[in-house]
Amino acid sequence: MVHVLSSRVLLRPTDPERTRTFYGRTLGLAVQREFGTGPERGTVYFLGGGSLEVSGRSEHPPAPGLQLWLQVEDVAAAHRELSGAGAEVLREPVREPWGLIEMWIADPDGVRICVVEVPETHPMRYRPGI
Repeated sequence: MVHVLSSRVLLRPTDPERTRTFYGRTLGLAVQREFGTGPERGTVYFLGGGSLEVSGRSEHPPAPGLQLWLQVEDVAAAHRELSGAGAEVLREPVREPWGLIEMWIADPDGVRICVVEVPETHPMRYRPGI
Protein backbone atom coordinates (compact mmCIF):
# COMPACT_ATOMS: atom_id res chain seq x y z
CA MET A 1 0.00 0.00 0.00
CA VAL A 2 1.29 3.43 -0.91
CA HIS A 3 1.25 5.82 2.05
CA VAL A 4 0.52 9.24 0.52
CA LEU A 5 1.81 12.12 2.66
CA SER A 6 0.59 15.00 0.50
CA SER A 7 -0.63 15.67 -3.02
CA ARG A 8 -0.76 18.35 -5.65
CA VAL A 9 -2.05 18.85 -9.16
CA LEU A 10 0.70 19.84 -11.63
CA LEU A 11 -0.45 22.29 -14.29
CA ARG A 12 1.71 23.25 -17.28
CA PRO A 13 -0.05 26.27 -18.85
CA THR A 14 0.36 27.71 -22.32
CA ASP A 15 0.83 31.18 -20.79
CA PRO A 16 2.25 30.87 -17.24
CA GLU A 17 1.84 34.53 -16.25
CA ARG A 18 -1.79 34.67 -17.40
CA THR A 19 -2.48 31.45 -15.51
CA ARG A 20 -0.78 32.68 -12.32
CA THR A 21 -2.86 35.87 -12.55
CA PHE A 22 -6.02 33.77 -12.82
CA TYR A 23 -5.30 31.46 -9.88
CA GLY A 24 -3.64 34.08 -7.69
CA ARG A 25 -5.75 37.17 -8.38
CA THR A 26 -9.03 36.10 -9.99
CA LEU A 27 -9.54 33.02 -7.81
CA GLY A 28 -7.56 34.53 -4.93
CA LEU A 29 -5.74 31.32 -3.98
CA ALA A 30 -3.07 31.73 -1.32
CA VAL A 31 0.52 30.96 -2.33
CA GLN A 32 2.05 27.99 -0.54
CA ARG A 33 5.51 28.38 -2.07
CA GLU A 34 7.36 29.72 -5.09
CA PHE A 35 10.50 28.42 -6.74
CA GLY A 36 12.73 29.18 -9.71
CA THR A 37 12.97 32.42 -11.64
CA GLY A 38 11.68 33.87 -14.87
CA PRO A 39 8.33 33.51 -16.60
CA GLU A 40 8.18 29.74 -16.20
CA ARG A 41 8.95 29.78 -12.44
CA GLY A 42 6.81 27.65 -10.18
CA THR A 43 4.01 28.80 -7.94
CA VAL A 44 2.22 26.38 -5.63
CA TYR A 45 -1.22 27.40 -4.37
CA PHE A 46 -3.18 26.03 -1.42
CA LEU A 47 -6.28 24.07 -2.47
CA GLY A 48 -7.83 23.15 0.85
CA GLY A 49 -6.38 19.70 1.58
CA GLY A 50 -4.22 19.68 -1.57
CA SER A 51 -2.13 21.98 -3.72
CA LEU A 52 -2.01 23.26 -7.28
CA GLU A 53 1.40 23.81 -8.85
CA VAL A 54 1.61 26.11 -11.88
CA SER A 55 5.06 25.78 -13.41
CA GLY A 56 6.78 25.40 -16.74
CA ARG A 57 5.05 25.91 -20.04
CA SER A 58 3.26 23.71 -22.53
CA GLU A 59 2.60 24.28 -26.21
CA HIS A 60 -0.86 22.76 -25.78
CA PRO A 61 -3.56 23.29 -23.15
CA PRO A 62 -3.92 20.54 -20.53
CA ALA A 63 -5.85 17.40 -21.47
CA PRO A 64 -9.53 18.18 -21.99
CA GLY A 65 -10.50 15.70 -19.28
CA LEU A 66 -8.61 17.58 -16.54
CA GLN A 67 -11.02 19.25 -14.13
CA LEU A 68 -10.67 20.74 -10.67
CA TRP A 69 -13.25 20.45 -7.87
CA LEU A 70 -13.16 23.26 -5.31
CA GLN A 71 -15.50 23.19 -2.32
CA VAL A 72 -16.52 26.58 -0.95
CA GLU A 73 -18.77 27.67 1.93
CA ASP A 74 -21.14 29.77 -0.19
CA VAL A 75 -21.28 29.20 -3.94
CA ALA A 76 -23.59 32.21 -4.54
CA ALA A 77 -21.02 34.50 -2.90
CA ALA A 78 -18.23 32.81 -4.89
CA HIS A 79 -20.24 33.38 -8.08
CA ARG A 80 -20.61 37.10 -7.35
CA GLU A 81 -16.93 37.46 -6.46
CA LEU A 82 -15.59 35.45 -9.40
CA SER A 83 -17.93 37.09 -11.93
CA GLY A 84 -16.85 40.49 -10.64
CA ALA A 85 -13.20 39.49 -10.97
CA GLY A 86 -13.68 38.53 -14.62
CA ALA A 87 -13.69 34.72 -14.35
CA GLU A 88 -15.28 32.91 -17.28
CA VAL A 89 -18.46 31.44 -15.80
CA LEU A 90 -19.49 28.42 -17.85
CA ARG A 91 -22.57 27.70 -15.75
CA GLU A 92 -24.14 29.63 -12.89
CA PRO A 93 -24.84 27.88 -9.56
CA VAL A 94 -27.41 25.09 -9.80
CA ARG A 95 -28.62 22.60 -7.19
CA GLU A 96 -27.88 19.25 -8.78
CA PRO A 97 -30.13 16.17 -8.46
CA TRP A 98 -27.48 14.70 -6.14
CA GLY A 99 -27.94 17.66 -3.75
CA LEU A 100 -24.73 19.66 -4.28
CA ILE A 101 -24.85 23.25 -5.51
CA GLU A 102 -22.36 23.52 -8.37
CA MET A 103 -21.16 26.24 -10.67
CA TRP A 104 -18.56 25.84 -13.41
CA ILE A 105 -15.82 28.25 -14.44
CA ALA A 106 -12.76 27.87 -16.68
CA ASP A 107 -9.14 28.92 -16.35
CA PRO A 108 -7.36 30.69 -19.23
CA ASP A 109 -6.44 27.35 -20.89
CA GLY A 110 -10.00 26.06 -20.62
CA VAL A 111 -9.44 23.82 -17.58
CA ARG A 112 -12.94 23.36 -16.18
CA ILE A 113 -13.33 24.13 -12.48
CA CYS A 114 -16.35 22.99 -10.49
CA VAL A 115 -17.02 25.33 -7.57
CA VAL A 116 -19.18 23.39 -5.12
CA GLU A 117 -21.22 24.10 -2.01
CA VAL A 118 -22.16 21.13 0.15
CA PRO A 119 -25.47 22.10 1.82
CA GLU A 120 -25.78 21.56 5.57
CA THR A 121 -28.25 18.70 5.09
CA HIS A 122 -26.28 16.85 2.39
CA PRO A 123 -25.15 13.26 3.22
CA MET A 124 -21.51 14.29 2.61
CA ARG A 125 -21.78 16.22 5.88
CA TYR A 126 -23.14 13.26 7.84
CA ARG A 127 -20.79 12.14 10.58
CA PRO A 128 -22.03 9.07 12.46
CA GLY A 129 -21.89 9.35 16.23
CA ILE A 130 -21.63 13.14 16.32
